[in-house]
Amino acid sequence: MKAGILCPISALPSSYGVGDFGKNAYTFVDQLKKSDVKIWQILPLNPLAYGNSPYQPYSSYAGDELYIDLEDLVNDGLLEKGELKTFNKQAETVEYEAVRAHKEDLLRLAYKRFEFNDDFKQFVENNKWVEGYALFRTFKLTNEGKPWTEWHEEYKEFPKHQSFELLPFEKEINYQEFLQYYFFKQWYALKKYANDQGIMIIGDMPIYVGLDSADCWLDQEDFLLEEDGTPSFVAGVPPDYFSEFGQRWGNPIYDWDHLEKTNFKFWIDRIHSANKLYDEVRIDHFRGFDTYWKIPASEPTAVVGEWVEAPGYALFDKLFEEYPDTHILAEDLGLLRDEVYELRDHYNFKGMYIFQFHYKDEFDFDKVVVYSGTHDNDTLMGWYDNLDKDSLKDVELLLDGYKERKLHRQMIHYCMDLPAESVIIPVWDLLGEPETSRFNTPGTIGSPNWEWKMSRFTEFNKEMKFMKKIIHDTNRDETL
Repeated sequence: MKAGILCPISALPSSYGVGDFGKNAYTFVDQLKKSDVKIWQILPLNPLAYGNSPYQPYSSYAGDELYIDLEDLVNDGLLEKGELKTFNKQAETVEYEAVRAHKEDLLRLAYKRFEFNDDFKQFVENNKWVEGYALFRTFKLTNEGKPWTEWHEEYKEFPKHQSFELLPFEKEINYQEFLQYYFFKQWYALKKYANDQGIMIIGDMPIYVGLDSADCWLDQEDFLLEEDGTPSFVAGVPPDYFSEFGQRWGNPIYDWDHLEKTNFKFWIDRIHSANKLYDEVRIDHFRGFDTYWKIPASEPTAVVGEWVEAPGYALFDKLFEEYPDTHILAEDLGLLRDEVYELRDHYNFKGMYIFQFHYKDEFDFDKVVVYSGTHDNDTLMGWYDNLDKDSLKDVELLLDGYKERKLHRQMIHYCMDLPAESVIIPVWDLLGEPETSRFNTPGTIGSPNWEWKMSRFTEFNKEMKFMKKIIHDTNRDETL
């Protein structure tokens, strides 16, 4: 039995405005090790696009250069120490636009000084997606940052016809490749450090890709698109108790018939890539491999649509035939039909138990990972403060007998007592943060979503002493 912490890279303390792969990430790993925490779960690392959401990235393969450690570039002689300027050093939120501009100036300066060595060339050669992604970002810049569906025709159709020379774009293409080289160089060094400390990394992958992404631009035939590239249908979920109009996410729907004819190459490559990036990958909206809600793109809400069956068994059979050592965690939340759980259990994927949703429910804990909440939930204390009287009584009854002075610690202790193999606590829950620190509110876009971060490690280190004690008391300190 083991315990974990959910902490997005962006939420780590930083001298440069956003958490990154630098020294504070290593300090975080050291504290996990010291406290007998065996799992670090993060959110997708892909390039943030619309609304700074990691679930609407520009690519399923690339990483966001925001997470590149500038001090490592100093060590490699690409920046001078005096050129680094701290930025919002102790801020409790990430100002994405300002941080991105600040970092880009320094990253472009580092690129000018970079010499294309054999290691770099080998990286580009071994990662075939890099060139396509670099083209996408270069053409996007050339087209004033517009979505690819609004680019000039020759750029929009380039994957089909490759109708012009790329030499005029070589400098920008190489810059984008340079960013990916350093992103992965630093990430794999951090991951190795964590693994060497006995800590596994659980990553995250959205089931859908964004329309304005390299994936969609390069592989248009894998999606249900019109001739102009706009989607024929979009993804979402229908109305339910929580949402009168459902959720219209706007992502393009997969052309599963075409994907099946290609032996699911798009999906198998994507999942395999994620499993190289992480030790295990959580797939968001897992139910979409069983049935998915198909909304006509002309509809403004998710009210009109239909459930369509997806070839989940055929996909996963092919995946495990090619890559048997694939590790998947299924996000199986919400009101689901039995077939979703049957699909999950057929491949022995673990599902999820969320304390805030399921504290009244009976569960087979052998089949789930326990969470106090996720990035989409309110903080534990925010949730507790908004409970109605009856629910409050139910929770207080559950916590009867837990002696911690702080209420959030009682709830964490309760979660850690549940008989699941793994229990994971989001860092904002560990810190007892209020509702104002909520990381994301589904169905809303923009600030303050995705912006919360730790300003320093002081409180975190205090709470990790409590975490270590509870890990010991609940026998979750076994070695991997």
